[in-house]
Amino acid sequence: MRYCGVMSAASSFAPEPDPKFMQMAIDLATQNVRGCKGGPFGAVIVRDGELIAAAANTVTATNDPTAHAEVNAIRAACTKLGTFQLDGCDVYTSCEPCPMCLAALYWARCARIFYGNTAAEAAAAGFDDGFLYEELKRPVRERRISTVQLLGDAAMASFEAWRGCAERIDY
Repeated sequence: MRYCGVMSAASSFAPEPDPKFMQMAIDLATQNVRGCKGGPFGAVIVRDGELIAAAANTVTATNDPTAHAEVNAIRAACTKLGTFQLDGCDVYTSCEPCPMCLAALYWARCARIFYGNTAAEAAAAGFDDGFLYEELKRPVRERRISTVQLLGDAAMASFEAWRGCAERIDY
């Protein structure tokens, strides 16, 4: 299995962040609110100075709690590039990513993340993800949503099938 390597922002060969892409993410977020289409979040994905995808939050417009700007941008970028990994891509997001988006950005193998507003500023605006960070620290049996393993032995069949699949694409 491949480890999710992330290029350090301090790397000497990493290009400087481009403020125009951050401004684009901020503008998407602001326009999204003005158009009453969703929350105040925008994200832009760039590779080698080229815009790959841009998206805003559409949680309420699509009734999809996963439709955060970063997730929408990841989906669009992967579709455009024909891949499920965004190696070498930088993400500019109007706000520090929530735990779901941060995990998605790591799974997508993005190189760097640049953000505008902080998580604390988001919390002050009514978007507080602090409870999620706390939930992740709790033992499974102590989480707010009941989480119980069921048919664990039977579920192993899918992992066994995966390990036995010669045509699988590791990620």
